[in-house]
Amino acid sequence: MSLSRRLSGHTRLFTAGKPLALESGGSLPGLQLAFRTWGRLNTRGDNAVIVCHALTGTADADAWWAPLFGPGRALDPAQHFIVCSNALGSCYGSTGPTSPAPDGRPWGARFPAITIRDQVQAQISLAEALGIRRIRFVIGGSMGGLQALEWALLDPDRVEAVACIAASGKHSAWCMAWSEAQRLALAGDPRYRDGDYDPADPPLAGLAAARAMAMVSYRSPVSLGRRFGRSLGGEVFGAHASTPGDYAVRGWLRHHGEALIRRFDPHSYRVLLDAMDSHDLGRGRGGCATALGRIHQPVLVGSIPSDALYVPEDQLYLASQLMRAQLVAIDSEHGHDGFLIDAARFEPALRRFLAEFVPAAPAAFPGPALRPIYH
Repeated sequence: MSLSRRLSGHTRLFTAGKPLALESGGSLPGLQLAFRTWGRLNTRGDNAVIVCHALTGTADADAWWAPLFGPGRALDPAQHFIVCSNALGSCYGSTGPTSPAPDGRPWGARFPAITIRDQVQAQISLAEALGIRRIRFVIGGSMGGLQALEWALLDPDRVEAVACIAASGKHSAWCMAWSEAQRLALAGDPRYRDGDYDPADPPLAGLAAARAMAMVSYRSPVSLGRRFGRSLGGEVFGAHASTPGDYAVRGWLRHHGEALIRRFDPHSYRVLLDAMDSHDLGRGRGGCATALGRIHQPVLVGSIPSDALYVPEDQLYLASQLMRAQLVAIDSEHGHDGFLIDAARFEPALRRFLAEFVPAAPAAFPGPALRPIYH
């Protein structure tokens, strides 16, 4: 699929004027972030909101988190200047393995290892270029929730509050095990070649298998049992069933694998898995508890009781160590994906949190249009 078909027509591209310094000690030249905005930045530059997406997400936050957007809702373009950028390392317009390296060829396997902190530093560069002086809150789920917590520590003077949904303070052995299983699925495809493959002949079977594994971790036994049970594809999907005589749940898994290979790059997937496994707020900060104790902002911690990936114990730990935490249980039977599927159920709690801890910015005239470094 071409880049033009991957990106929303509302997407802008930000190009940094200098290389991005990476946590590994190296640097990444030619940083580019694809991003979208809703609303207008006011003259004081203090009404911004940062939205961070999950593993294979895009900058189109109004599509995948639609229940949070709109008049009177938590993400209200009439009140906020909302910014969502495609994460560093992804393949929806931001610099990643599919992007051209300085020699003009795609980075591919040569793309440097990145961390969640690197992704946030890239987002901070975008915020600075946009003229944002204050960030009312940063919100994200899953990988985006990991980024939201890093925002609080990397940009403490600008970020006023955080909403971290279905995430953790550090990637657990359980999460890393799921990541490694997916890496092994990629590596098991002979076309993968450790990321050094022909873009015209990518390891699609490996990516499809990795996605199937991920989907199992994103849902719950109750969710799959109620939706599929032992029903056949034809009974559940009707005319849309690709294999009507096979069990519906197996067809569902194959469908998600096939859907991802039509829109995502396999090595970008690997790079993002590695970045998530790097997540540890305590790295270089005296341990996770110490790092969480340094977060002075109010934090809404969203937890899904049926989440079998970022398990509720992860969020209980966050709430116990943060100075100003508000723990909210999200009513969803769908497991980890409940932060997307049942977003409408936690939007009121998010709104109440913001009303209590993030007072609305005073009315102001909109600020100037975007600077010419965007195209």
